[in-house]
Amino acid sequence: MVVHIQDEQEVANFKYFWQRWGRWIFAILVILSLAYLGYVLYQSHLRSNNEKAAEVFDTFISQASANNLTESKKALVQLQEKYPDTMNATQATLMMAGSAFDDGKYDEAIRHLQWVKARQHDDLLQTIIAQRLATVYLQQGKYNEALQALDVKVTNELKPVLLETKGDVLQAQKKNTEAVAAYQQALNLLSKDSVQREVIQMKISSLS
Repeated sequence: MVVHIQDEQEVANFKYFWQRWGRWIFAILVILSLAYLGYVLYQSHLRSNNEKAAEVFDTFISQASANNLTESKKALVQLQEKYPDTMNATQATLMMAGSAFDDGKYDEAIRHLQWVKARQHDDLLQTIIAQRLATVYLQQGKYNEALQALDVKVTNELKPVLLETKGDVLQAQKKNTEAVAAYQQALNLLSKDSVQREVIQMKISSLS
């Protein structure tokens, strides 16, 4: 009898709990389910996008290798417009920037580099972009723009790349004392076994 009463009490408590809180719990479960479904669909969308971008990137590579500039540019535009957040779009754009630089098309190279800079915020990529932009500006004799391009916040491990390039810009401006200081800063941050130490030391020696 006592057990029966306890069972009835538990049922009554459950009914009360459900009437008061049940609909809210149900709503929360629905929201969580929808959120999970959205996450799954988003991940599926990303995978699909990456696969499609990889196909276009393959086309870009094959056309670029065949020196078919018109078709490789079409593939690049497709990557930039349809899959701008993929690494394939970044790779293709950086490759096109390098090609433009080699051909002396500095303004075009800058446009490609700035496109990547605006979309990729990884420290390593930002360092590469800053260094390449500064190099292009240096070739154009735009020293102030080159120094501004190098003025980015990166980790100490990546700073030597920017400091060495800063030294190159200052040397081009005949500011040898400042150039040596920049090179020395780069040396101070490099590991003892870095192969770049010898290159930078040679630059310092040439200005001493």
